[in-house]
Amino acid sequence: METIIGWDIGGAHLKAARVENGIVAAAVQIACPLWLGLAELDRAFGEALADIGAAPLNAVTMTGELCDAFATREDGVEGVAKIAARILTPGRTWFYAGRSGFVDGGGVEAHARDIASANWHASATLAGLRMREALFVDIGSTTTDIIPIAEGRAAALGYSDAQRLTHGELVYTGLVRTFLMAGPKRVPFGGQWTPLMNEWFATTADVYRILGELPEEADMTDSADGREKTKPASRARLARMIGRDASEADDDAWDRLARIFAEAQLREIMDAAELILSRGLVGCDAPVVGAGVGRGLVKKLAARLDRPFIAFDDLIEAAPETRSKACDCAPASAVALIAADYFDA
Repeated sequence: METIIGWDIGGAHLKAARVENGIVAAAVQIACPLWLGLAELDRAFGEALADIGAAPLNAVTMTGELCDAFATREDGVEGVAKIAARILTPGRTWFYAGRSGFVDGGGVEAHARDIASANWHASATLAGLRMREALFVDIGSTTTDIIPIAEGRAAALGYSDAQRLTHGELVYTGLVRTFLMAGPKRVPFGGQWTPLMNEWFATTADVYRILGELPEEADMTDSADGREKTKPASRARLARMIGRDASEADDDAWDRLARIFAEAQLREIMDAAELILSRGLVGCDAPVVGAGVGRGLVKKLAARLDRPFIAFDDLIEAAPETRSKACDCAPASAVALIAADYFDA
């Protein structure tokens, strides 16, 4: 079985997982803010290849086609695919088209709608190959995927982002990049309800940094104001969300406010999970499988649902020093492992 690298090309990060003999031997996540220009993708690929090396076979999934550098999602799929194929040559490059399997560069245009934002499908499909029944939840820096696994397959009602949003299978909230103004419209502070400023003053990274729940390796995005990534700086950004300076209250007050925002986010994810579980496809004893940099939140979700928690990396074989990063980069790990079976068959 030849070495395969799985690539997950997002609009904010590039993730890669190197699979050798069915084992995830290395994984890496590189900041890749495509809104700054497509040259960012070239740079990120260069950094990733320097870290984990090249491979004769590459399996690619993506969400970066949503980047506003492209006029349409179809244009985005074709544009991202061309960049990936160019950089990964002379290695062979195949693109994951979800329900349509893998296609080469010549099939990208015809399968653009299947390729677009199909990374969730790779992760959930792999989970289904390992478990007959579960609730798969991947909380990343920006979004949350919630997919029921039933009878050993991903039993999602939606496929595209638009469809999954309407079914609760895609919740646009994450551990790092979510603007706090996208959450609750008012919060309790100082014994009163106060509306939020509808401005990008702070993000969920600030919330979890204050609470000590932000993994260092997940914190790749600039802060909202471009200032330090420290607890005091995060408290200052949080204070601005309610029109205040951090000096107007003590640290405990801002820490309480951070917990309120964290609770609101978890409730939003909980509501979507309950909606999906209400379909009756996943038994009451089935576990929650957690993936992504926000899997600590998934563990809290499992506890509230009174279900066992299983980390995604417990479903795969990975080098001990790579397990955590392979879980952070679940779609990249999954697409590589699926490709290993697909092309070895």
